[in-house]
Amino acid sequence: MAYTTIDNPELYFQTKLYTGTGNDNLSVTLDGSENMQPDWVWLKDRGESSAHEVFDSVRGVTKTIQTNQTNAEATQADTLKSFDSDGFTLGDNGDINYSGSNTYVAWNWKAGGSASNNTDGTTTVSLSVNLTAGFSIGTYTGTSAAATIGHGLGAVPHWIMIKNRSSGSRKWAIWHNDLSGTNKYLAIDRNDAELTDTATWNNTSHTSSVFASAGSGEVNQGSENFVFYAFKPIKGYSKFGSYTGNGNDNGSYIHLGFKPAWIMYKKSSGAENWFLHDNKRQGFNPDNELLFADLTNAEGTVNRIDLLSNGFKARTSDGGINASGATYIYMAFAESPFVNSNGVPNNAR
Repeated sequence: MAYTTIDNPELYFQTKLYTGTGNDNLSVTLDGSENMQPDWVWLKDRGESSAHEVFDSVRGVTKTIQTNQTNAEATQADTLKSFDSDGFTLGDNGDINYSGSNTYVAWNWKAGGSASNNTDGTTTVSLSVNLTAGFSIGTYTGTSAAATIGHGLGAVPHWIMIKNRSSGSRKWAIWHNDLSGTNKYLAIDRNDAELTDTATWNNTSHTSSVFASAGSGEVNQGSENFVFYAFKPIKGYSKFGSYTGNGNDNGSYIHLGFKPAWIMYKKSSGAENWFLHDNKRQGFNPDNELLFADLTNAEGTVNRIDLLSNGFKARTSDGGINASGATYIYMAFAESPFVNSNGVPNNAR
């Protein structure tokens, strides 16, 4: 029986905690047992109100977008300056490298390194893809017409995040396989329930080679530039699903098939924030060190969740994670598979 295709998830995802110095060329080295050069880096100041800064190797260094707002892409020479063989190097920008005792979290994913052109769809995409990890990063130019866009995953994506890089007035557009229809999407920069717009996905199902888009400004405005992050599930490493809350402090259990290293979840049936947990900022259960992808807030400390050897469990009836009868979507990545390819189980926290 195949339990996982990835025995060491640290080759493809790692969380790193670091302290700012305020100095230029701060080298941040990842802590994993093996080196990993990231292609997608998401940074947040834990102790102060600040933006979530997102960088990737396809758009290139110093180019940042922010999950908590609609701002267009900005080029800032003092931000992320290089993707290194086992981490990254930062400039002295105060949001990601302030001097003193400011602590930060960096979430790091491995795609496929240098991008190449993908012409599977009607739109040419500059694409970096990692089939083993089920992750691709792509950039393209919009057409304001129905289009198909190659994602390179070889399977239907379960999660797609798209940002208009050119416009400061366009929401993020999030596709999740458990939304209620092909005309539905979520916006990570706001707390809305799932939104309805046939001009986003063209009310068309995505395929194993392309995702569909119409002419909305969020995904395909003419002559404007876009970036997407697309994922397919990998057994023992990643999962993108949904669950129903039970409104009880002994909350819903969500089976993943692995010990999670990182989880983001959102109530899709109503208005709630996007919550972020990882295995480093708390380190023990109940996991209460949470951040909000749609807010600049500093880290909160409210007991909400247990990270388990094979999934996670809500530990509160709070509406952000476990309201009775509410629907929640999530994306999760592994610290270790529940059982590795040799049949050896992992340990709980």
